[in-house]
Amino acid sequence: MAGRLLARTALVTGASRGIGRAIALALASEGARVGVNYVSNQAAADEVCAEIAAAGGEAKAIGGNVSDPAAADQVIRTFLEWSGGRIDVLVNNAGITRDGLVMRMSEEDWDTVMSVNLRGTFLVTRAATRPMVKQRFGRIINITSVVGLMGNPGQANYAASKAGLVGFTKSLAKELGSRNILVNAVAPGFILSEMTAGLGDDLKAKYLENLPLGRFGNPEEVSAMVVFLA
Repeated sequence: MAGRLLARTALVTGASRGIGRAIALALASEGARVGVNYVSNQAAADEVCAEIAAAGGEAKAIGGNVSDPAAADQVIRTFLEWSGGRIDVLVNNAGITRDGLVMRMSEEDWDTVMSVNLRGTFLVTRAATRPMVKQRFGRIINITSVVGLMGNPGQANYAASKAGLVGFTKSLAKELGSRNILVNAVAPGFILSEMTAGLGDDLKAKYLENLPLGRFGNPEEVSAMVVFLA
């Protein structure tokens, strides 16, 4: 496959479905060799890899819960073994929601969202920056959300985790810029995906009222921005 990312290697966390899937496919379509990280749905990750292979690309499904330190390190090790020791692009996409009003939110729901969305990004990035610094090249792209900038009732945990990613991105960019490693964040709005499919029609209609385009976004629009930054 030919493209803007020919000979690059890229790892996408949470890439078995939704936005992550679209990102993996888009990177591969531009020539990147792609690691497709998943937590539990190996079949879905294998389908993404098969679709990439059918189009002439190369991909590998890599299981691992990024919120676990040992698992996050193993994800990077497995990727490097497969890629020949290089990781050019890291897309931190893995994320979950556990919505609810703060007065009713359990500590578990708060901690789980923070663990995956924020801690997981830190753990994978920490492991990935070591080879990036050695090779003096890297592109790190964190998928945050407009909710992290604007807030949203019933999503205090999710908003806080995504706001944390913004601060993390800015700090990391200053740490790594001199090493030719660029760090950016993409903050999608309401994107049609499995994560948003469960929202009620009334809530969707309310969101739609505030969108100038009069429609929701799609994963491919997010993946196009990621390819540009990669």
